[in-house]
Amino acid sequence: MPRDRRDYYYRKAKEKGYRSRAAFKLKQINERFNIIRKGDTVVDLGAAPGGWLQVAHELSGAKVVGVDILPIEEIEGVETIKGDIRLDSTVEKIKKKIKEGADVVICDAAPSLSGSWSYDHARSIDLAESALECARKLLKPDGRFVVKVFQGDMFPDFLNKVRDHFVKVQAFSPQATRKQSAEIYVIGKRLLPGLIKINQEYTVTIEDIGASGDGIARINDFVIFVKDAKKGERLNIRIRDVKPHFAFGERIE
Repeated sequence: MPRDRRDYYYRKAKEKGYRSRAAFKLKQINERFNIIRKGDTVVDLGAAPGGWLQVAHELSGAKVVGVDILPIEEIEGVETIKGDIRLDSTVEKIKKKIKEGADVVICDAAPSLSGSWSYDHARSIDLAESALECARKLLKPDGRFVVKVFQGDMFPDFLNKVRDHFVKVQAFSPQATRKQSAEIYVIGKRLLPGLIKINQEYTVTIEDIGASGDGIARINDFVIFVKDAKKGERLNIRIRDVKPHFAFGERIE
């Protein structure tokens, strides 16, 4: 606590009426990546004590829902749910609040620290993976995602998991993060369709030829463009790039 009282962002949070210094981390993330925009529906996972909720409401001005296993003191204009994000019952409660889906899911949650670094790192990854799965169930197509995680040997694998589900993924340490902290934020933009993944292989039938001359196939009504393909041809392809509404595949023998 003495260190916190000398901390610039701790004092600034007190001055501005934010519930935690972490409010400035979200502000800095948003300044860099434009994650939360006016009118967005935002879900904050692991939201207590509410610093990120306050900032999310300022930035969005629309529906903001906070979720935590701990109670969250009331914030004007913000709805809260007491529940565990790993449970389907909690996800269903969130869906009832947001109805058409979320534009943004954010998570600044961290496990209670045990003092064993490898254990705490593993628990942080597990929590971040739960947030990712929750985000995939809640986000609209093209939705955005921010999650905190502790750096360590499991971090690269987690980053790749996020890349499986978003068009653009970056890791970022806001200036408000303490220098001695190992936390880092993963930002995912433009949620990908769940069924189509980069480097995955499929057998498709070319249904038509597009204006650019590429063959057009469909996987569950999702459009795949394939070069040098003929209408009616059935072939094996590998997905090389995925966009929110279509993908590009390449022929494989």
